Amino acid sequence: MERLVEKPTEDAEAGVLTGSPDGLRFRPMNSSDLSEVIEIERASFSYPWSANFFLQELKVNCARSLLAVVGDKPVGYIIYWLLQHEIDVHNLAVHPSYRRQGIGKALLEAIIEEARRQRANRVTLEVRKSNEAAQKLYQAMGFSAQGLRTAYYSDDGEDALIMALELEGPV
Repeated sequence: MERLVEKPTEDAEAGVLTGSPDGLRFRPMNSSDLSEVIEIERASFSYPWSANFFLQELKVNCARSLLAVVGDKPVGYIIYWLLQHEIDVHNLAVHPSYRRQGIGKALLEAIIEEARRQRANRVTLEVRKSNEAAQKLYQAMGFSAQGLRTAYYSDDGEDALIMALELEGPV
């Protein structure tokens, strides 16, 4: 399970998240980040997304992304859709060398805060049924299993748990 760290706060001048490892910063992902993102993706998943899939995803009007950067090095990312009343997470990964430092948790916290700013009612995601480490992180953050998508993953036919975090309304 990922190590829990203090809730990050942003230093407005520097754009640096304090309470996170090594001055972790977030910024939107762009096409020039693709090679580093693909490296993280391939190191993280047995069946990684292709470069074209990332490019297509970034062109969708409701798609948003955050790239986690330490120094000048991208170390993780999250891609999600900002929908009318919900955020739907499509992909989240942290480079293996930077895991268990709270980066995945910080990425999720950032989009949960975005959901609140946008007055969304919930944050949803799918996770492989076999990915117990990710499920534990999501549960620790208040997500709960809402259902099952049978044979959801086209690469190997594995089922996905649908998990959601219900938000109590705008802050």
